[in-house]
Amino acid sequence: MIRPYDRDVSTSTWFQSPDDAATRLNAVGYLTDTPTATTAYLTGALEKPLLLEGPAGVGKTELAKAVARATDAELIRLQCYEGLDEARALYEWNYKKQLLRIQATDTSQDWEQTHDDIFTDEFLLTRPLLTAIRRTEPTVLLIDEVDKTDVEVEGLLLEILSDFQVTIPEMGTVSAVRKPFVILTSNASRELSEAVKRRCLYLHLDYPDAKREKEIVLSQVPGVSDKVAGQLVETIGRMRDLELKKSPSIAESVDWARTLVALQIGKLDDAAITRTLGVVLKHRSDQERAVRELKLGR
Repeated sequence: MIRPYDRDVSTSTWFQSPDDAATRLNAVGYLTDTPTATTAYLTGALEKPLLLEGPAGVGKTELAKAVARATDAELIRLQCYEGLDEARALYEWNYKKQLLRIQATDTSQDWEQTHDDIFTDEFLLTRPLLTAIRRTEPTVLLIDEVDKTDVEVEGLLLEILSDFQVTIPEMGTVSAVRKPFVILTSNASRELSEAVKRRCLYLHLDYPDAKREKEIVLSQVPGVSDKVAGQLVETIGRMRDLELKKSPSIAESVDWARTLVALQIGKLDDAAITRTLGVVLKHRSDQERAVRELKLGR
């Protein structure tokens, strides 16, 4: 079944301007800077996928969630991993159910009739990519950690990102009625193909500066004092300057602030840092390096 794309149904779905994007994203708890707000607006206005690159924990996935919240859209997430294949990303047939239907079919029915009977929506198991393509309601499609997939999966993504359509041999071509707002995230563990990059807008997200991260912590953690938030952000920054296996993410900064509030710690001194270090550093070697380099307990 061919479903042509109609541009009129998706106008004004997303953001009206970069300022509108910033205001609405801030309202749902995602504090943006000018490049992020501008790119979020253009992703919707130009109907082009957005490739977000940057270290783990800087808010790439959270941006997709925030766009969905800010626009009242459904979030559909494809979590990428090594070995991901078309059946898990796009669709597969419910073979057991098809077999039961064949067994229950009148034996006088020819194969063409049987084929048309079993290759229908009733037996189609849609996965994230096809689900997002077929939806008529506003949809944010998050293709998370795309750099973890095999190179072969990029060929599948190219068809999706180029034409927003999927070819199902048994049923025909399915084209988007309403293009989803597409965000691909990458930790840059491998270089993506130029063909994929060419079809996307691009934004690199890095750790925020101390002022913005303090604003994030204060907005996300009721009860944390301005003083403790400042001490926390300063300490996190010093940790990120170390050569750690896993630098603290923004989410871990927020978790640390919540921990300090829960423990009613009003001053982030060496004793408090050492006591709660496991909230932000998840490798023993990182904790040992932090204790040594930050001279904790000395």
